[in-house]
Amino acid sequence: MEEVDVEPTVTNIPGIRYGKHMGFAWGPGDILVYETQFKASGPSLSGPADPFIHQVRKDEDIYSPILRKLFNESHHIFVGLQTIKEDLPSKSKRTQFVSISRNYRSVIRACMEELQQVAVSTRDTEMATQYGNQVSILLAIELIWNLCEVLYIDAAPAGSLLLHLLDWVRLHKADVDEKARDVLQSDSPAEHHNYWDVVVSYVLQGSLVEARQMLVKQVTLQPASRNMYKLMDSLLGKMPFFSPGGTETVTEFDVKWSNWHKEVESYLKDNSFASNHHLELICKILVGDEDTLLEQKELLSTWYHFLVTRLLYCHPTVKPFELHYYAQSCLTMFLDLRSVQEPLDSILLAAFEYDICLVIKDCSIVLNNWWFVAHLTDLLDHCKLLHSHNLNFGSNMREFLLLEYASGLFTHHSLWQCAVDYFDQCPELGRACLELQIERVPLDNERKALKVLRICEERQMSEQVRSICKIMAMRALRNNRLGSALSWSIRAKDAAFATLISERFLQDYCAKGTFSDLDLIDNLGPAMLLSDRLTFLGKYREFHKLYGEKRFKGAAKLLLSLMTAKIAPQSFWMTLLTDALPLLEQTEVIFSADQTNELMYCLEELTSSLNSTAPGADRPMQEDVEQTKVELLRLSLARNLAMAVVKEGTMET
Repeated sequence: MEEVDVEPTVTNIPGIRYGKHMGFAWGPGDILVYETQFKASGPSLSGPADPFIHQVRKDEDIYSPILRKLFNESHHIFVGLQTIKEDLPSKSKRTQFVSISRNYRSVIRACMEELQQVAVSTRDTEMATQYGNQVSILLAIELIWNLCEVLYIDAAPAGSLLLHLLDWVRLHKADVDEKARDVLQSDSPAEHHNYWDVVVSYVLQGSLVEARQMLVKQVTLQPASRNMYKLMDSLLGKMPFFSPGGTETVTEFDVKWSNWHKEVESYLKDNSFASNHHLELICKILVGDEDTLLEQKELLSTWYHFLVTRLLYCHPTVKPFELHYYAQSCLTMFLDLRSVQEPLDSILLAAFEYDICLVIKDCSIVLNNWWFVAHLTDLLDHCKLLHSHNLNFGSNMREFLLLEYASGLFTHHSLWQCAVDYFDQCPELGRACLELQIERVPLDNERKALKVLRICEERQMSEQVRSICKIMAMRALRNNRLGSALSWSIRAKDAAFATLISERFLQDYCAKGTFSDLDLIDNLGPAMLLSDRLTFLGKYREFHKLYGEKRFKGAAKLLLSLMTAKIAPQSFWMTLLTDALPLLEQTEVIFSADQTNELMYCLEELTSSLNSTAPGADRPMQEDVEQTKVELLRLSLARNLAMAVVKEGTMET
């Protein structure tokens, strides 16, 4: 954890020498740093510059496999939270919010336990230290979140508040149970060196049932003190605890607790436990003697544990608005003049003061990523606790933190998909940020491109859809994957690019005599209307299908329409006329006299345009080939015209 409101730590970049000037480029989540040749006035270091570009990551946690589980699992909880209906009764909503808060904490604890296991099992000292640091951070996060849940989300009233705070302390002070386990597993628990530490720790935590069970072990060793232990057991057993679900009011409980407290004080004044300093110590704790409590610093370990113990034995019906007073006084009493207040202490103190804004601000500074503040703020906002905290630059606190968190996720190769849902929940700036970030996602393969495309299409981001499709179409074209290129250009609705690819298909056909990607061309459907050339490609393929199915008349009609309607490029007319030759040579007359005349007209128009073309180096050879084709076509057309005239004349008579 970093200190609050201090200068940021210096990050040393290996390879770049001290005194050298650096250049840098900001990315969405990282910074690229490089050494420059710039020379300032004064002495400069000699030697060549560092040839490497260094990547400085702002948020290293998203690259941890274990912490990625935290991000993924919390994403599902976040999405579920957004579905809670506004019109639900407040009591019902509060129950759901508490449940969601506990789900978040369970995910934190699961990751923490996994990190602890890995830290123990790893042999790499550096990695073990890193895992240990991450565990410490998650422990602090869970501690703060749990306290915020008690104070803000569950919003327990006087009486119930202390019970929740006791649970909070017990959850984060698990070493007592470990010590108790060691004591109870020993040959003589009552003589174990940690026996009395365990008993006193249980009393300090308010775990009086466990404390009484431990005291029973001591009675067998000291039968002469049986009555004294029996009296202490009676006092511990009679201590009242508030029951939130019962019929007892806070005032009635307060009276009952005061009577019990006076009884304990009377036994202490009577020196009933003077002959046993351990039991006398417990009695002093029960009456809430501050000096005695402060003597147990080692067992209490933290000022907030001291706070809860002090409230338990002095002010069990503390009200929420009184907490800040007791918290500040306990912090002052617990920390001596030589102790330095840690950032965690400041955050917890702000929480006890019900200063939500300060809690979030300090956590944003101290913690190494935005995960905690983003999710906690979102949950508190749903609880209607943050509506008064608006920022001066276009969005409220919740949206600002969600945007920062989501922007960090977008730098990861897989977590960027989770970030989309966070942007969706930011009504003011979310869409604009998503549009900027989605363009930076590297389209490594078609599968990833389709994922990005689906996200854009679902949100009607037409500009980004066109951009992605154009990029993928151009990439496919460079790799000579014409079918994929055509498919992407159709999705982009890019008529110019579709025309270019259609030309490539036709050139490929002229060179090879066959079409590639027949399935795509056969199923163009209405998409063929995107451009004239694409329409021609689709219709020309349809001509081949008709011819293959021996539907010659339909094929002939379609072929002629492609030429007369000027859909086919004139450069392709010779190919079309050549395709007409097998139809002209059929024993049955396929083309009528009028159709044959139109073909003749097209042939003559093509011949005249070829003759007017500027000569080239290989022009004589091309002329010979073209002239041969023209002569064959003229002969076939003349023969077909004669047959068609005779046939039509015979039919008229």
